[in-house]
This record gives sequence, C-alpha cells and structure tokens, in this order.
Amino acid sequence: MTSKDPGTLGIYGFRNRKDHSYDGLSFATSWAVKEPTVWDILSDAGKDCIVMSVPPSYPPKALNGIQIGCFLTPSNEADYTYPKELKAELEEKVGDYVFDIRNFRTDNTQYIIDEAYKMTEQRFKTAEYLLTNKPWDFFVMVEMGPDRLNHGIWSFIDPDHPRFVPDNPYRESLREYYRYLDGKIGDILAKHADDDTTVLVVSDHGAKAMVGGVCFNEWLQTEGYLAFENEYPSEITPIDRMKIDWSKTKAWGDGGYYGRLFLNVEGRETAGVIPEAEYEATRDELVRKIESMVDHEGKPMGNKAWKPDALYTSQNGVAPDLIVIFGELRWRSVGSLGHNSMYTFENDTGPDEANHAERGIFMMSNAPGQPSGERSSLHLWDVHCTILDLFGLEPAQGALGKSALQH
Repeated sequence: MTSKDPGTLGIYGFRNRKDHSYDGLSFATSWAVKEPTVWDILSDAGKDCIVMSVPPSYPPKALNGIQIGCFLTPSNEADYTYPKELKAELEEKVGDYVFDIRNFRTDNTQYIIDEAYKMTEQRFKTAEYLLTNKPWDFFVMVEMGPDRLNHGIWSFIDPDHPRFVPDNPYRESLREYYRYLDGKIGDILAKHADDDTTVLVVSDHGAKAMVGGVCFNEWLQTEGYLAFENEYPSEITPIDRMKIDWSKTKAWGDGGYYGRLFLNVEGRETAGVIPEAEYEATRDELVRKIESMVDHEGKPMGNKAWKPDALYTSQNGVAPDLIVIFGELRWRSVGSLGHNSMYTFENDTGPDEANHAERGIFMMSNAPGQPSGERSSLHLWDVHCTILDLFGLEPAQGALGKSALQH
C-alpha cells in the first residue's frame, strides 16, 4: 500500500532492531510506517476512505474517513477505530469486531475452521454496515481467514505435504471456505459496486507445504559463530532467554517464515568482535555455507542468502546483515535452542502446516479501458500505483511499482 520495499520502510519483520544493542526490539505497529499509504494520498485529495484491518493499522491513524485496527490490536478493550467514537457505534450495531482467531496455533482442526467462519462473518457484517452507512470513495479490507486456514489445515488438502493422508475428513475444507469467502465478496459487490466501481482482489503472498524448520541458531552454534555462557538447554528455549557470550559470538539468527541473520561487528554492536575490514568476507563466508546446506536426508536444500543492500533500494532502520530463505520457503527459520538437531518438524511457536509462497494473486475487474486476460508482469508494488491512477492521482515519490493500467 506504499509501493516501497522493506529497506525503504525500515520494516524487516514483525520485530525489528531499534538500534545495535542486543535487546532493543520493537514491534512493527502503524507508527513504524513513515511512507505515505494509498489512503494518506487519497485523504489529502479529499477522498473519503474506509480502511479495515490492513496491517499494520494499530494504533489507527487519522485519515479522511474511517480506519479499523488489524490483527496486531491487543484486544477489544483497546481504542481500535478512527474516529475513536466509531468503536461504540460498531459494537452497538454489529457487535464486537474480530481481529484474529484466538489461539490459532492448535491441533484442533475443527476449532480453527469454525473460528475462521465466525471471524469472516463478523468482518463482512462490519463491512456491510460501513459501506451502507458511511461515505466512501475508496474501501479496502483485509480478511485473515485464508491465512489462518492455510497455516492451520494445509496438510489436509495438499498431497505434497509430508503429513497428508488421503481421504481425510478435511480434504475439501479449505476449498469450501474459499467458496464461502467468494460468496461474501460477491454479496458486497452486488449491493455496493456499480458500473463505475473498479474492484481489486489481492494477496500479499501465497501458501505452500512446510516440510519443517531449520534451527538457525543451532546451526550457527555448531559452525562456531554463536557461543553461550550457560549450558545447552534441556528444553526448547528462545534465544533471548539464553546468555550469549558476545566475546565469542560472530552471528545470531532470528526465527520466522524466513531467517534474518545479524553480525556482531566491532564498533557497531556494543561488544562486537568482527573487525570492520572483515565484515564483507564474513558475510560472503556465511552466504556460501548457508547456500550449501543439506536437509535431514543429505539432499541440497536450495537455500538462498541475500545481502539487504543487493535486495533493497535503501536500508532504513537496522537491517539484518543477511536475509535467508530456507528450502525455497518449504522450511522455516527456527530461532530457539534445545532441539538437539539442526532440523525440527515441530514448530516452536505452535502447530503450523504451511509457509508463505512467493506468488499471491492480483485480480482487477471493471478497470477503464483495460482488456480482460492474464498478465504475468504485475507486482505487489503495483497496487498502490494502480489505485491512485484510477483516481487520477500520482503515486508517492519513489514508488517502486507502476499502475496496472499502464502495463
């Protein structure tokens, strides 16, 4: 929604280093976004905007219209709407807003499915109320149901998943949910979209089967880059609960759907040990080692390790020194210790069936002067530029995308 990359935004994940200390982490709230969004520019142009749960949108910011917080909203007790008084109105008219599925990291498959339907139903009820009762030129919402179900039940629907069982009772559950969601979108369009309304349906990523996790810090310790003052843990332990011996540590990693690696650089980190003159050589060495890793069966994983300066147009904030994708995103990065292995098939943050896939969707209908058909050149960055072009407005300065109307 900004047409900027993570380096320009200075947002490299949900948690980001605030500085080069070892414990200065901050969550990527709405205040972390310093670049103008689509609705910022539309608001400045006097357009009425309704923005529902587009991450990161907590705390909600002022705009010409309405904003509802995203899944990062701590609870319904928080002030999650702009304007502030809209919260009481929504709770009276449509009930409590549902930001996410509580405790979605669970083996209770039916619970995840049931809660996804409840969440989606309440969100579309809210959308219907706002579209009917509030002025709008631009409306956008994010529905979390597909993401939570992809992560929760992927092994039941994908024959390539290592835990797939044929003829299981949930084989059609994801397809059935998507049909339901498609119907909810159709209901909204039938009531509120006319011949002058352009509709976009977009996802920021796809989904694919997750084989397991690479214990990033276990590997770094084994390779001699990471050292601890305390003994090896007898149970799974987050790295921030370990006592790292910084005098003997060159690198540590972060967990997630991709890995982030940080170097302990002399003169940069508080107790840095890598001389500045050896910085690039150390990065190059780690890239070679990471990309030559094999899986639990001794087969090449196909890992990729990138230097942020080769990926992004700029680097704001504190960027990782390397960004790592394990096994073409079929393996996640696990940051905790105590696994007694470089591989794990249990997620340290709870059950998870899928990882993010590189390609999402970008669909647009009723765009003026545009022929129908598939296009292969569209990028997520193009969403910002396309929407503003539809309103006859220029994209933000430095936008990386271009309007789909100009492809």
